[in-house]
Amino acid sequence: MNDIDHRVLGNKLDLFHQQEEGPGMVFWHPRGWELYRVLEDYIRQRMRRAGFREIRTPQLLARSIWERSGHWEKFGAQMYSLSEGQGSGGASEAHDADGASEARALCLKPMSCPCHVQVFNQRVRSYRELPVRYSEFGACHRDEPSGSLEGLKRTRAFVQDDAHVFCTEAQIELEVGRFCDLLRNVYADLGFPAFSVALATRPALRAGADEVWDRAEAALAQAALAAGLQFDVREGEGAFYGPKLEFHLLDSRGRSWQCGTIQLDFVLPERLDALYVNERNERERPVMIHHAVLGSMERFIAMLLEHHEGWLPLWLAPEQVAVATINDACAAYAAQVVQALEDAGVRVVLDDRPERLEKKIVDAREKQVPVFVAVGPRDERDQTISIRERDGHQVVLAFAEGVERLRIAALRQGAITS
Repeated sequence: MNDIDHRVLGNKLDLFHQQEEGPGMVFWHPRGWELYRVLEDYIRQRMRRAGFREIRTPQLLARSIWERSGHWEKFGAQMYSLSEGQGSGGASEAHDADGASEARALCLKPMSCPCHVQVFNQRVRSYRELPVRYSEFGACHRDEPSGSLEGLKRTRAFVQDDAHVFCTEAQIELEVGRFCDLLRNVYADLGFPAFSVALATRPALRAGADEVWDRAEAALAQAALAAGLQFDVREGEGAFYGPKLEFHLLDSRGRSWQCGTIQLDFVLPERLDALYVNERNERERPVMIHHAVLGSMERFIAMLLEHHEGWLPLWLAPEQVAVATINDACAAYAAQVVQALEDAGVRVVLDDRPERLEKKIVDAREKQVPVFVAVGPRDERDQTISIRERDGHQVVLAFAEGVERLRIAALRQGAITS
């Protein structure tokens, strides 16, 4: 592994670890979980502004729903299954029509798509309500082969920023275009102005008639072109229920990883009986558009760490500012600085160890904290804040101005020292 492999950075920066007893699982440490939470909150805000309503659906569902959706046939070998009542101490059993008991098969969800259809189906929808947009940070589990597991990039337990739009065929182009704009803006904010796009077409194992696939592939290709996307065609790599656009990023070894996706689906609404009432007062199937901006949160964090070589943008860093005392006499003023920054919403850590300042500077750089504030007797006397940025720029500001500059910079709204 190279020095900027996310697994190396995860250990160096004390973000996460993995171990044999949890194969393909992630143990998030406080600094790593803070990064995770900041990224999740950012995506949540973006999705809300794009018109998505956040929902929450179960992780464990009866196998029957996965059989109806077609996921069991496609993903059954990768789904974690158990029987209802296993491990509960007392059998919790279902009963058939003759009164005989049988344990109901349950599965951990590998994705959230059928769950979102269940929410949509809870009442009859009018065409006037469409498009209906749902989003969820869905906890998913897939029994990936042990040889394919790779740090955060391929795990057995992960969270996906699942989103689904239920719309009419006439709304496909607009909805795909809206999502492409959203994805471009998010990737630019996160430091990825460039990415590659692939159009994945019908696989050999698929649901739905060929004429349905013809319609779906043509509609998605047209929508992608209208959104200004250039894409390669990958024959046979689509989802079993529809074609998809894949958004790929390169890791530190130059390998391409799928992150964001847009999938067009005429099949699941049919299989799971999704309906709306059209303008002629007739029942009709909606089109379902599957969206993910990041894809796996875990994988995207790996890509972020490698792309930025651990030096995350200030607004995204788990610890944005390190405040360090020059000597013990400055401890009270340093605590005042920390409190003011915390009150301003800045993620700050205090280093008041009895160490030399040079040691504290080195340690903050080792943890790749973007901003360093040294607090000495002169700062306390003059009521100032001495700020040092990663690139070496330094500035001394009055207390209130320093706090405000850091607050604004921490929110991605401006520079600190200029």
